[in-house]
Amino acid sequence: MVDFARPDLSAAHRRARLFRGGVGLAVVAVVSVAVSQLTPAAPVVERGAVWIDTVKRGPMVRDVPGTGTLVPEDLRWIPAVAEGRVERIILRPGARVEPNTILVELSNPDLQQAVRDTALQVQSAEAQLANRRVELESAVLATQSAVATLESEAREARLDADADAALFERGLTSAQALRTRRARADNFDQRVRLERQRLVLQQSTVTTQLAIPIAELDLQRAALAQKRTQLVGLQVRAGVSGVLQQVLVELGARVSPGANVVRVVDPTRLKAELKVAETRAKDIQVGLRASIDTRNGVIPGRVSRIDPAATGGTVTVDVSLEGALPKGARPDLTIDGTIEIDRLADVVYMGRPATGEESGTVQLFRLDGTGHAVRVSVTLGRTSVNAVEICAGLKPGDEVILSNMSTWDTVDRVRIK
Repeated sequence: MVDFARPDLSAAHRRARLFRGGVGLAVVAVVSVAVSQLTPAAPVVERGAVWIDTVKRGPMVRDVPGTGTLVPEDLRWIPAVAEGRVERIILRPGARVEPNTILVELSNPDLQQAVRDTALQVQSAEAQLANRRVELESAVLATQSAVATLESEAREARLDADADAALFERGLTSAQALRTRRARADNFDQRVRLERQRLVLQQSTVTTQLAIPIAELDLQRAALAQKRTQLVGLQVRAGVSGVLQQVLVELGARVSPGANVVRVVDPTRLKAELKVAETRAKDIQVGLRASIDTRNGVIPGRVSRIDPAATGGTVTVDVSLEGALPKGARPDLTIDGTIEIDRLADVVYMGRPATGEESGTVQLFRLDGTGHAVRVSVTLGRTSVNAVEICAGLKPGDEVILSNMSTWDTVDRVRIK
């Protein structure tokens, strides 16, 4: 048997293995580089799940939104004129009323007694006035009688003096007797003058002396009239034509004077009271046009008042309605309103996106015509309820997604399916 020498293959084998390993590593490296350079697949967005709008150029109406209620222009609170207990509630909210319609009846026995007592006091004051008038008139008549008596005595004394003067001329009486007669006549004349003055003074003071009892009587009559008004006021009446909107009392409740009992409104004269965000209220002015949506019709109107102060982040704006009220319009009805603040003649605009503020910058997805949408930066200008001006980033004819795309904040490109 012949033995053959076998070649040593270990070195060649090692080189082959090294070669194959190097080739494998090279392939892995090439694949890794290729994979790293591949663009990730764009996420898919359903077209029906987003709002897509087209950028336009033309006129744009700027308006400001607000929500609120319809409120009556003519509203009347009916207070209680006197304290009382609620005896009857005759009508309930929604009933049509006239000025003399009785809505609520109150009772107050103390007031009824007070009316009777005051009526007696009035009668007493009337009697006292009549008695005082009779006293004064009697005093005047007595003075007039005294004047008349003195005038008669003065005439007799003057006649006696004249007669003595004639006798003195004939020498039938003495000078002393004549002087006595004349002094007596002069004395009566003086007394007549004084009594006449007393009569005039007495007549002139009658009115003054009657003023006090007359004032007392007037005071009692005024008190009686007030109490009678309060007594009548226990029957709470509407006072105006309209609709009973609210009853604020319950049976048996005690009502204080001046407390509101019911509220009556005129349902045919309503206005809109809108709450507008204070950040958007800066451009609103009295007289601007507005439209009010009652959800059963739209009513035109104009801004009639703007509250000077903001409350809870909103400003109250009153809108006077200029159109006919739609069916179902009533006080306290919830409404939506828009106030037109400006008309832009020729601007680039689109629908208002879900995010972004006036004069700010927002990231939106613009459709590129290949079934994809790419992220672009858009500068916004003036805004409206449903539209916004575009200052930069888009041009007329571009289609853009206006929905909230915050789910895809980490990508710059999506596929529209």
